[in-house]
Amino acid sequence: MGRRRLQQVMTHLSEGVILLDPAGPILWANHAALDMHGCATLEELGESTSQYAKRFTLCESGQRQLKTGQTPLARLTAGDTFSGLTLELTRRDGQGITRTLMFRGMVLSDESNQPEMLVLFIVDTTEKVGSDELFDRFFSSKPSPAAILRLDDSRYIRTNDGFCEMTGFSAEDILGRPFHEIDVLHDAQWRDQAVRALATHTAIRPQESRVRTADGDSKAVMVAGQPIVVMGRPCMLFSFIDLEARRRAEQSLRQSEERFAKAFRMAPVPMAVCIQSNWCVIEANGAFVTAVGRSRNEIIGRTVTSAGLHLDQATLRDIRVALDANQMIRNRDAQLRASDGLVIDGLLSAESVMIQDEACALFVIQDITERKRTESELISAIEAVMKDASWFSRTVMEKLAQVRRPQVAMSEVDTLTAREREVLELICNGQGDAEIAQRLRLSRNTVRNHVATLYGKIGVNRRSAAVIWGRERGFGTD
Repeated sequence: MGRRRLQQVMTHLSEGVILLDPAGPILWANHAALDMHGCATLEELGESTSQYAKRFTLCESGQRQLKTGQTPLARLTAGDTFSGLTLELTRRDGQGITRTLMFRGMVLSDESNQPEMLVLFIVDTTEKVGSDELFDRFFSSKPSPAAILRLDDSRYIRTNDGFCEMTGFSAEDILGRPFHEIDVLHDAQWRDQAVRALATHTAIRPQESRVRTADGDSKAVMVAGQPIVVMGRPCMLFSFIDLEARRRAEQSLRQSEERFAKAFRMAPVPMAVCIQSNWCVIEANGAFVTAVGRSRNEIIGRTVTSAGLHLDQATLRDIRVALDANQMIRNRDAQLRASDGLVIDGLLSAESVMIQDEACALFVIQDITERKRTESELISAIEAVMKDASWFSRTVMEKLAQVRRPQVAMSEVDTLTAREREVLELICNGQGDAEIAQRLRLSRNTVRNHVATLYGKIGVNRRSAAVIWGRERGFGTD
């Protein structure tokens, strides 16, 4: 009666159960055990341990086949109890049944402590093994360095290529090593918290640390830990970010910034850096401070126009359009006006720069006051000579006319790109942006950017002025 009730209970278990007589015959199996073996009846399973061994092949990890006396049924019949025995089962009759099963054996004794019944419990772990294989493939292909530490014996059980490359160790050097020999938390920012997280199998938040390398040195890393379970045992998945490359880049950036700052401060020409959105000055060099005759406190934090650089709103708008399009402004007429009323004629160049994720403009002003004064005096002298120029040849007269109008020099045209010359040619022929876009097969936005850059280079801010400038230089002859 007791056995029948036990069988009724075990019939509905999801775990497979096989009952054996201590002498060897298989007495009973529930539906779950039969399904795991691909059987419909107890007769298909086998009437004894020897018949069972003839109908099913059992292999350990690595495909090593068990001998008849090593099967779970044979071991149980011999009085051996066991648990956690994972084997791969295949039917010998070619039915295609292959499962990964975990076996646990139990001996039930009578009142005199003699074996009365043998019980074999079976759990189907086929899907779990498939998931583990997927995890292994993912872990191995993970690009960032990673390692897995088993917590109950504190030993490394897996590592990927990224960790080996970062530390210089081979996988054989790491696997099986105890944590204290490769302590990735030795210099961790919050080591005490991280060690408690290891003990309690909880997450380790990202923090800076140093990892020992194979050459005896160490590397700065960012380390984090995620608790996982591998083959039923608690583990910690460590993932890393190598900070050495980042630190070298940061050091190089700091050195570049220092060199730029030194060059900026020592430059003999006036220079200023402005926030592009509102033209507020955030830095100015000594030459700029001297040129405008104001203290740094009167310059920093003010708009560039109130700090002494004379530019109208239309010009500033054209400069912003060009800089937004990643175009440079070169040699545009501008003036620096000092607080005492002194005016300095200059050529303005501007370029977009990023400072702390803020779009800024670097202004450089070349002082051409003396050059303009010299040109003016030379032109006045030429005009005086040309009042009575009957004795000059025509060639000399043409050369003098070019000197008298220095803006006609072709060197200014040479600064234009081939595309900008095409755009200027079409502007001088009276074509609008839409016609130019169609003619050159460009978008209207691209044409507008070219026009804005062109205006900046030739020092005009309207279309009519660009036409005059171009026609004086031979453009627009169609």
